[in-house]
Amino acid sequence: MNLKRIFGALLTALGIGALIYAAVLFTNTSGGNQDIKALIIYGILGLIFFSSGISLVRTTKDES
Repeated sequence: MNLKRIFGALLTALGIGALIYAAVLFTNTSGGNQDIKALIIYGILGLIFFSSGISLVRTTKDES
């Protein structure tokens, strides 16, 4: 069982979820200050989680 690959896949899934949620907020925003802050926070966290998850999966070698 490769724990790094599982953790990388989990981070990637969380990143995709956060990016999708940011896209939903973007389409439903009315331009309020709270909406913009939430959009920026979820977008940045989604990008960080997605990129770190992808790089963790990519750099982990198979030990079969």
